[in-house]
Amino acid sequence: MPPIRHWPALNLFGVDFDPVLAGLMREGPLTRIQLPNGTGWAWLVTRYDDVRRVAEDPRFGRRPLAGHDVTRLAPHCTPVDGAVVFEDPPHHTGLRRAVAPAFTPGGVERLRERAREVLDELVEGLLRDGPPADFTARLLGPFPPAVACELVGVPARDRPRMHEWTRLVLSSPQRAERGRRAEEEMSAYFADAVRERRGTGGEDVIGLLASAVAAGGITVSEAVGLARLVQVGGEAVTHNTGNMLFVLLTRPDLMDRLRREPHVRPRAVEELLRFIPHRNAVGLSRIALEDLTFGGVQIRAGEAVYVSYLAANRDPDVFPEPERVDFDRSPNPHLAFGHGPHACVGALLARLEAELLVDALADRFPRLRLAVPAEEVRFRRGALIRGPESLPVTW
Repeated sequence: MPPIRHWPALNLFGVDFDPVLAGLMREGPLTRIQLPNGTGWAWLVTRYDDVRRVAEDPRFGRRPLAGHDVTRLAPHCTPVDGAVVFEDPPHHTGLRRAVAPAFTPGGVERLRERAREVLDELVEGLLRDGPPADFTARLLGPFPPAVACELVGVPARDRPRMHEWTRLVLSSPQRAERGRRAEEEMSAYFADAVRERRGTGGEDVIGLLASAVAAGGITVSEAVGLARLVQVGGEAVTHNTGNMLFVLLTRPDLMDRLRREPHVRPRAVEELLRFIPHRNAVGLSRIALEDLTFGGVQIRAGEAVYVSYLAANRDPDVFPEPERVDFDRSPNPHLAFGHGPHACVGALLARLEAELLVDALADRFPRLRLAVPAEEVRFRRGALIRGPESLPVTW
């Protein structure tokens, strides 16, 4: 048995890679970890091929998490019965099917024009007011949540409080109680919205969920879990695009290339998604449903297993020179959006938003640069999702 390694919640700067995770990657394909909250220890899988295997193996499930106080990073992200992230196929597949029409290529494409209008309005306001500006507050903060609200069906009058709830849900462990209250308030909001729309339906997420509830396919609590997942995912895009911009502003050669060669931008977004460590530690674990041997190690039924997509994206056997940002990397089969049944349902939307933002920054702000030294940029401390707290820029 490998030793148990304590993995604290580190306050990391910029896109620095977690040194604890780097050490665990060097120790072996399977190690054992203990995170700041919960009880006991868990297995950690870091190699690319092993991560994919665990993520798609039905012998590892999320459903049993409801009965396990698994060691974990966040105190307030505890299992909620009926939430899609804690379900396994086939029930999990049915839940995702309820919102699938909103996330097809056609469904996401229908949002493109509206997303561009929202972004253009924000950019025009920045250009009108002039530099300097905090891009987190003025652009990266409002844009992805606004698009998520469009997708979900949250009316404009409710968007400020939805944004605040989401921010608190993803807040640091020190604000656990406020995050828990925000989860409860957001859940109550979505429960009311689904009930109100049950007879009308619609193409947005709330409308699709209301129709599924009316047809008896899912329960109201399951619909709430799906809506909350999609909405919180929009906030995560804020922080990841902030990380992308930080990389581009601190490596001017990369931004210059995006301006010279616009056709490179989609590949650049994929490489930045691979390279950027977008979260702290690990997300949700799985539970071994039976005794099995994995990677030469005996895993017992009931033991928790984490996969690290961040580590998989730095596996040198799959990504040569993984520490280098290479816009010409091909193929680039990164796992930034996860893998298997629990892969991020909003991956297409997140890519769309990132590409629109990169286009706007490269084309509308030709002299964009940081307004402070890079080391003075403040990053969120102790949060589940990493990203710049503020991003002072000028142009």
